[in-house]
Amino acid sequence: MTASTYRPARPADGRWIDDWRPDDPRFWNGPGRRIARRNLIWSILSEHLGFTVWTLWSVVAVELGDHAFSTDQLFWLVALPNLVGALLRVPYTFAPARFGGRNWTVASTLLLIIPAGLLGITVHDPDTPYWVFLLAAATAGVGGGNFASSMANITHFYPRSRQGAALGLNAAGGNIGVSSVQVVVPWVITGFGLAAAGLVWLPLILLAAYGAFRGMDNLRGASSTAADQLRVAGSTDTWILSVLYVGTFGSFIGYATALPLLIEVEFPEAGLARVVLLGALIGSCARPVGGRLADRWGGARVTLWNFAVMAVGALGVVVSLRVHGYPLFLGSFLLLFVTAGIGNGSIYRMIPAVFAARSARLRQPPDPAGEQAAAARGRRDSAAALGITSAIGALGGFVVNRAFGTSVAATGTTGGALLVFAGFYLGCLGLTWLRYLRRGAATRSVPARVDLRV
Repeated sequence: MTASTYRPARPADGRWIDDWRPDDPRFWNGPGRRIARRNLIWSILSEHLGFTVWTLWSVVAVELGDHAFSTDQLFWLVALPNLVGALLRVPYTFAPARFGGRNWTVASTLLLIIPAGLLGITVHDPDTPYWVFLLAAATAGVGGGNFASSMANITHFYPRSRQGAALGLNAAGGNIGVSSVQVVVPWVITGFGLAAAGLVWLPLILLAAYGAFRGMDNLRGASSTAADQLRVAGSTDTWILSVLYVGTFGSFIGYATALPLLIEVEFPEAGLARVVLLGALIGSCARPVGGRLADRWGGARVTLWNFAVMAVGALGVVVSLRVHGYPLFLGSFLLLFVTAGIGNGSIYRMIPAVFAARSARLRQPPDPAGEQAAAARGRRDSAAALGITSAIGALGGFVVNRAFGTSVAATGTTGGALLVFAGFYLGCLGLTWLRYLRRGAATRSVPARVDLRV
């Protein structure tokens, strides 16, 4: 049977695919790879704009000098989108299965018009009360929700052996949206005023929505009920992986959004140095590297060593604050961004591997005839776990910003918060070893024929 025999069954309108088998090599090497790549491209663009809108306030907050807000109030404006985005990630995870990945990508991209427009309206008037700023910042959380739906959708398009790289690229394309904000918005503000910081993105949002409408597909086999998806909430692995993801993605989004204010507080003489851009950019680019390393060496091994280096980076920042050494501060934060990105990729490689193994263990005794059904169940479970994990991880961004704000209000410096972060990274290291690497860990019992390598 030739590869051309394997064609996805599609209605005339081209919106739904009924037959999708990415783990079948002949299907994948036939039409599968091309369709998956096309969906990935438009997913990346839409998710990129989601991150852009989500993190707009991290740059805008630094420019609100005319409003006489306190440092703690400014940290609230930066933190609130992280909180709302984290909460939205749970329903956003279920949306592609309920409405179709293409349909939901179009709708969620168009929703970005609301926070982008509200930002322009809010900052236009210096007399706007603080509660209106909080409301406008909260709506930016819809951009954070896009990540969960995008990742839950794309995981269905790729075979298990390629999910580390595919999910890493999809996530990195979104994460780079933080850098886009930090490059573009200061120039826009300088040339056109603060209100343009949100309005400039509206044409791109419309373009991305149109592209998703024309270029993406819905997968019929990805559909499942909320009850089917929520069953992964009963898995210990869902919560362990979520804690680990707090340490990596929570750190990335927290540091990326807090850094402009952090530099203003700790090193005002440096101004908004290019570490703001460079940190978010290299952290984003490191994410697919983490996925590829995990494909090669195993996600758990990469994650364990990564947390060790993150602890070193956090302690380096603490030392730099005590000696007021900006070069050490810069180097330590760049190290944190690199390792946060690598850890994001390696943990997201672990998730589909862990749930594929879990699905295989549930199918006892092994039944070759049921392998495709087990693989499909594993993909559905991993998609749900990706969303839950991403939601809890995004809460880490809120915690990071509030920890910095509280630390500055209490002690005048952010060093205390960073000491806590270093201890948390060491705790994540221990948790990774206990659950996934020590002799007798749960994953050791997986049959050898299952492609696990967590």
